[in-house]
Amino acid sequence: MNMTVDYQLTRNSYGKLVLMNQSGVMHEGVIPIRAFPITSPNHGIALIDSQGHELVWINQLKDLPQHYRELIESDLAHREFMPEIKRVLKISSFITPNTWQVETDRGETVFIPKGEEDIRCLSATSLIIMAFIS
Repeated sequence: MNMTVDYQLTRNSYGKLVLMNQSGVMHEGVIPIRAFPITSPNHGIALIDSQGHELVWINQLKDLPQHYRELIESDLAHREFMPEIKRVLKISSFITPNTWQVETDRGETVFIPKGEEDIRCLSATSLIIMAFIS
């Protein structure tokens, strides 16, 4: 089911998203941000301006017209990099910073979390790791 929207969303010649609200105000360089990128990636998406102010809140991506959905999904795909670790091959030590060699859904890689605060437990079987890819 597509919902009606009270704004227009397009892409300009520089590849940036442009939102025109119902008052006719244009916002160039709009950025989609997921509220829950891991646990619920298609629910709760904000379109923000270049200063970080929320312009539009989208409850469910599937409810948008297909063209808007494709624009937002394309923009998110270019900005987000969240490979899923399928297997840990080797960890250099139990003390951070350490070097992780892993197999992901995008191939093998090596990364180094700076400290324990870069490794967050989401559930009994899920972690989120912020790290530098080497």
